[in-house]
Amino acid sequence: MTFKPNAIVFAAACAGVICAAGLFSLNSWAADDKPVVAPKPALTVTAVQPQAGTLPLQISANGNVAAWQEASIGSEAAGLRLLEVRANVGDVVKKGQLLASFAAESVQADVAQARANLLEAQANVADAKGNAERARTLQNTGALSAQQINQYLTTEQVALARAEAAKATLAVQQQRLKNTQVLAPDSGVISARSATVGAVLGSGTELFRMVRQGRLEWRAEVTAAELGRVHVGNMATVRSASGTSVQGRVRMVAPTVDVQTRAGLVYVDLPPSDLKAGMYAKGDFVLGSSKALTVPQTAVVVRDGFSFVYRVNADSRVAQLKVQTGRQVGDRVEITSALPADARLVASGGGFLADGDLVRVVESSKPNTAPAPVAPAQAASK
Repeated sequence: MTFKPNAIVFAAACAGVICAAGLFSLNSWAADDKPVVAPKPALTVTAVQPQAGTLPLQISANGNVAAWQEASIGSEAAGLRLLEVRANVGDVVKKGQLLASFAAESVQADVAQARANLLEAQANVADAKGNAERARTLQNTGALSAQQINQYLTTEQVALARAEAAKATLAVQQQRLKNTQVLAPDSGVISARSATVGAVLGSGTELFRMVRQGRLEWRAEVTAAELGRVHVGNMATVRSASGTSVQGRVRMVAPTVDVQTRAGLVYVDLPPSDLKAGMYAKGDFVLGSSKALTVPQTAVVVRDGFSFVYRVNADSRVAQLKVQTGRQVGDRVEITSALPADARLVASGGGFLADGDLVRVVESSKPNTAPAPVAPAQAASK
């Protein structure tokens, strides 16, 4: 049996078509039965909404703690030896309390001499007065000349003047004796002592330095732009580097601004605390409160110096939104830029997300509550 070439070609073409059809059918069956894989969420997150609340209005400042007033207690007795020192640094003293004393023997002798001189002068006055009185009674009788009468009257005036001088001298010596006792001019705390037993000091030499009444103040440096917002009576919270925090009240606002720093001083009275004069402290002035839209601090992501939040869209994908932040109270931060109040935001973990990522949202077990309204006195204690 012989085959023609055309018949062979036709048979091969038919076989190829049948094989191709079979292969297409096999691929179609495999494609129809292959399962479709859903996109995998990038992160499981909880969603929160911005909350409207009330936040305190504050101005932050830095400054030094200083004495309200300092008293320099010095020596008024010149050339005397310091006999005893009864006060030291840190002592709390009362007004009129004895702090130190000088050797008073020489001054006591001067007082005794001045008293004797006064007695002598008073005796001379008595004699001169008697003579002058007799001269006055004989003035019209002619028994004494006008010159003698005038001499008696002049002697009386001189005796009176010398008596007054002796009295003044005695007062000076008594004051010197009093100055041998160094007394506290006011109640307060001794902040420095330079008195040394046995030293012979000149008049005006400082012996002690005292913080009057133990009162301290915080001298805060406030910029000229914000100085006008601070007024007498405003509350302030002052914090030292050691963590000590006290509440004070503005006593005075400086009427001038430093030409170099362009800052003005605000003087804040401080209550008794662990703060010491000379400490550096930070603080906040509480100026009232205002309404604010806040989110949890963990919802804000800082990248390249800008703040972002991630909004969860209806398709469970996130959109990165650039925001402006303001005040911070506790674990919540104010959003000052436009942000829909009903927006659903990623509560935490935004640092691991990118714009457009798919997330799985779960309900938060912690209520998303806004900060409670804060009164100025309460805000200062935070």
